[in-house]
Amino acid sequence: MRERQQQDDGLRHRVLHRVLHVAQPTTAGVARCVVDLVRHQVATGLDVHLACPTDGWLASAARGAGARVHPWAATRTPGPSVLVETRRLARIVARVDPGLVHLHSAKAGLAGRLAVRGRRPTVFQPHGWSFLAVSGPVRAATTTWERAGVRWADRVVCVSEAERSAAAALGLHLEGSAVVVPNGVDVRHFRPADRRSARVALDLPPGPVAVCVGRLSEQKGQDLLLAAWPRVRERVAGARLVLVGEGPELGRLREAAGAGVQFAGAVDDPRQWYAAADVVVVPSRWEGMALVPLEASASGRSVVVTDVHGARESVPRGAGSVVPVADVDALGDAVAVRLDDLATASREGAAGRRHVQEHHRLGDSAERVSRLYRDVLRERCGVTDVTDVTDDASPGVGFSAPGA
Repeated sequence: MRERQQQDDGLRHRVLHRVLHVAQPTTAGVARCVVDLVRHQVATGLDVHLACPTDGWLASAARGAGARVHPWAATRTPGPSVLVETRRLARIVARVDPGLVHLHSAKAGLAGRLAVRGRRPTVFQPHGWSFLAVSGPVRAATTTWERAGVRWADRVVCVSEAERSAAAALGLHLEGSAVVVPNGVDVRHFRPADRRSARVALDLPPGPVAVCVGRLSEQKGQDLLLAAWPRVRERVAGARLVLVGEGPELGRLREAAGAGVQFAGAVDDPRQWYAAADVVVVPSRWEGMALVPLEASASGRSVVVTDVHGARESVPRGAGSVVPVADVDALGDAVAVRLDDLATASREGAAGRRHVQEHHRLGDSAERVSRLYRDVLRERCGVTDVTDVTDDASPGVGFSAPGA
């Protein structure tokens, strides 16, 4: 406690304008969330730093968005290497000397909280609780850690109400520290586009098309969609399914794929695939709040999603369908209904875009993060002068402290 007070006293007497993000994984949805946040914070004048592995595209994208990137060697999964990874991260934190540390996802949350241990203002954003991905003794150990580690986070950012409720149900005492900041997307970047032109560009033949965008992994549930696909083909002649992405399950999925299934590989920007789709399918086994349903809805496409955390908040009634997790028949039926009735799918797509425009704008999400930063700094460092640097395109925050 005394050490933490000394650190807070040191922070109080200098400008608080530097934030260090720490992230692992370095691809897919979490990485996109980090880059979006970095871009907005840089635009407001914050000195933004990022510690992450260099094996994915996150490092280069964040650097392009204006962040200073510090290579941090860390695996995605927990294990004995976490001790070395924590020491590496502690050295980065000491060198960068940030006014606030923002930890993204489970591994960064583990190593980061062990490295900082409350000595600096700390925000942890799980992007989907790690205990949802495991079972048995591993789940028990993961839950025990989260119960202990919560004391070293001034705020825990949940991306959905369901994510916060899941933590409470397992005994994580987040009273006063948990804040829900729903994921947001850039509705100018993701917007309706001509379907026919997209299909010509992608060399897709005519006919009903379902698209699934995501890392090819157990979490994302593409195997469930492949199991449901024959049911779709029975009802919708010539239906085509396109799986967009790469990942560890690619080989197994190729073996399981039947007629009418296409593998498109990874893409830097999925907009053209959203434009080509009649319906976008997100068959995940667990999530915090997936980005793909929001991107697809913003692109004016109907969405079929499994009932994971954040699903009902991102895909309301009339914007698509929410089906039980791992219910192959329900998944297939929901996809078939929309491929067989494109007028309904079109209406749902329009409703989904309106919902995203009202509730999931990227700028709104970034501003909520800025507000919680300000709250943390007021509580920890006695910040009394907080200046907003906000415009319509780039909401954000600048910080200053007494004596700066």
